[in-house]
Amino acid sequence: MAKAIHDPEKHAERMKKIKEHVDKRIAKAQEEKGTFVLLTGNGKGKSSSALGMVARALGHDMKVGVVQFLKGEWNTGEIDFFKSHPNVTWHIMETGFTWESQNREKDIESSKLTWEKAEQLLQDESYNLVVLDELTYLLHYEYLEADRVLKALMERPEMQHLVVTGRGASDELIELADTVSEIKEIKHAFKRGIKAQKGLEF
Repeated sequence: MAKAIHDPEKHAERMKKIKEHVDKRIAKAQEEKGTFVLLTGNGKGKSSSALGMVARALGHDMKVGVVQFLKGEWNTGEIDFFKSHPNVTWHIMETGFTWESQNREKDIESSKLTWEKAEQLLQDESYNLVVLDELTYLLHYEYLEADRVLKALMERPEMQHLVVTGRGASDELIELADTVSEIKEIKHAFKRGIKAQKGLEF
């Protein structure tokens, strides 16, 4: 995956704002606060881990919002299961994976429309947990403006938990997150000729 070219001055300014935000949160570390968890790396299980947190939150009768940016028309068991829950709001970006659409302009338009849904959740303090699944790709491909995304993440309600998933998380996301886990791939069944299995991958 090609690395996006960054403007050094813009990057430095973003990192300065993020550091100020993080320093304020550290100073209040004795208080109960919404936590930002970032799940990145090339290994399998980032989205599954995030959805495990969705299940945990629902077990505490919390309200959850999920936005899946690159799942497209994939029919997965977790979508069918969680979407039927009264405490869950679920949005899916229509175009699916980039290599399926092959249309950058369409992807950018769809990304922006889907991001507007995410922004609504990030501004609504009634949501205890918000999951932004595969968000990192949209920042890497520059489908979304990084400043707009980072601003929304930093300005979310104080008690709202946030989980972001996806490969190749940016330095800004890593710095901003409270907890970062990198999932490393050791080996994968697909490389051994085993197709995706119902109940395990979808």
